[in-house]
Amino acid sequence: MAVLIEPLLLKKIDTARFLKMIIIHDLVEAEAKDVSALDVLRNPQIRIQKIEGERKAIENLKESLININGQEIYDLFYEFENKETYESKVANALDKLEVQLQHNHADISTWEEIEYDMTYMMDKHTEFDETISLLKKLIEDDADMKMKPAGIDTAIVKARVKAQ
Repeated sequence: MAVLIEPLLLKKIDTARFLKMIIIHDLVEAEAKDVSALDVLRNPQIRIQKIEGERKAIENLKESLININGQEIYDLFYEFENKETYESKVANALDKLEVQLQHNHADISTWEEIEYDMTYMMDKHTEFDETISLLKKLIEDDADMKMKPAGIDTAIVKARVKAQ
């Protein structure tokens, strides 16, 4: 997704740095045993465990590579997590949007009701950029086309999410 969206972004980015950030984030999640957003929503205590697991994983990685590029890797991981730069905001948004894309490809019978709501909860991750917002809208529209034939009133779902 990063390679495909990069030329469409409104701001220029350092592509190599951007890709490093994404790969490091995924590497840390793999080491720490990634936790689903559903699990975090159901049990906020899991979020604390997730953060702690990722902290240990990035610190282990930093120490293992201390004489090479451990500090750079550590800094890029926390840049992604803190979402303070344009690159980190784009990387984070793509991370969230990719999950919804996966849901859109899964059979609707596998979706839980909370996943209907989650489809429309991505604004806070995408509103900083027109291109990313457009991608989010396309992904939401795709989810709409999946939910409506299954009898799910997406207008009600959107209203419920907006009211939260």
